[in-house]
Amino acid sequence: MIRIAIVGDIGSGKSYVAKQFGYPVFDADAEVAKLYKKSRKCYNELKKALPNYITSFPVKKSELFEAIMKGKYNLKKIVKIVHPKVKSKMNNFINKNKNKNKKIIVLDIPLLMENRINKKDDILIFVNAKKKEINKRLKKKTNFNLEILKKFKKIQLPLEFKKQRSDFIIKNNFRNNSIKKNVKKVLEKVLQND
Repeated sequence: MIRIAIVGDIGSGKSYVAKQFGYPVFDADAEVAKLYKKSRKCYNELKKALPNYITSFPVKKSELFEAIMKGKYNLKKIVKIVHPKVKSKMNNFINKNKNKNKKIIVLDIPLLMENRINKKDDILIFVNAKKKEINKRLKKKTNFNLEILKKFKKIQLPLEFKKQRSDFIIKNNFRNNSIKKNVKKVLEKVLQND
């Protein structure tokens, strides 16, 4: 089974690109949102680690944001609790698709390289988008917070490093046609080399 992993900057359109491949996608952000909404266990662990911020179930993003803003190590505490749970969901996803003999799976995991989830033979695809375009899109999001964004960027590897390590670069100018074309080209190459 071929594992394609999508990397790039926050807001560069990784999830959109991941969906264009037409293969099963593991969306880590969606899994995290599910954990906050549905997992009592996750809530209890977060409440224990951050009793001054996490007050009710389901876990509210606003409480998490406040914890991240007010405590230097709170983001690390959250990641330490949430990351192993997401990793186990990812492993279930991989095994399920292996059992179904899927040829390709796509991993859309923001901290893939930082958390050393990627394997040596994963095909890394870097989504390259202009800073100006990214910022324009991020500002439109309802829960956009520049300070939180800066804190998340601090725990990420430099974009240049990710770009250099990637097997392919897909330029995202936020026009659907060009992305679909680029994805098709990459997919053809991936399947040729298989």
